[in-house]
Amino acid sequence: MFDTKRLNSIKIDLTPDKEYALFIAKKDRVDFIYNTSALEGCALTYPEVETLLDGVTVGGHKLSNEQMILNQNRAVQLLFEMVQHNKFDLNKEMVCDLHYKLAFEEALSWGVFRDGNVNIGGTSYLPPDFKELDTIFEDGIKKLNQIKSPIIRAICYFLFGAKMQFFYDGNKRISRLIANGILLSNGYLPLNLKVKDKLEINKQMIKLYESEDCIESLEYFLEYYTEQNKFLRRKR
Repeated sequence: MFDTKRLNSIKIDLTPDKEYALFIAKKDRVDFIYNTSALEGCALTYPEVETLLDGVTVGGHKLSNEQMILNQNRAVQLLFEMVQHNKFDLNKEMVCDLHYKLAFEEALSWGVFRDGNVNIGGTSYLPPDFKELDTIFEDGIKKLNQIKSPIIRAICYFLFGAKMQFFYDGNKRISRLIANGILLSNGYLPLNLKVKDKLEINKQMIKLYESEDCIESLEYFLEYYTEQNKFLRRKR
């Protein structure tokens, strides 16, 4: 899935600043949670998400929608703590710890790799057999660690986790969270996929599932990231 030589040839002109990146991520926490959940079909509006995260119950919605928002918030807060205390480390234990928070009582299981096989709607692609997941994860992390740019490494993890479907549910959400952990821990601004772009994002995910490599999807999300964060660059 990863051609590390090709990926390492891509040049990105962005300067890391961990303090600033974490500040922006915390400032945009509600927006990130709203967009991430809305991309998964959550019906709460931005003001409703903001109200719920302020500790006020919002009526008129399924409890599962509120659960998704609250779980996402707990996972994001845990990620911030990991990054702030230099404890973010790309390994299975950390990914599962974050997934436990993110998918608590939402999925068939949470905090552990799936123990059965799954499919993905809208494509004929079938994720790997569950018996192969540990090996695939370990091999994938080794290849990811060979990618020099943290930005490309982060986006590649998002694509990798989404395609391999390590969990029964929440794969795109946890993969996006891990991608942001890679970005923030290396001093780069977070990636926040917006619900207004849902159609094109979904098209890119289908292309990813049906392709032998990730380069086309990588180019899309890399451009998305750089365009999104152009105006947030801090003057030095």
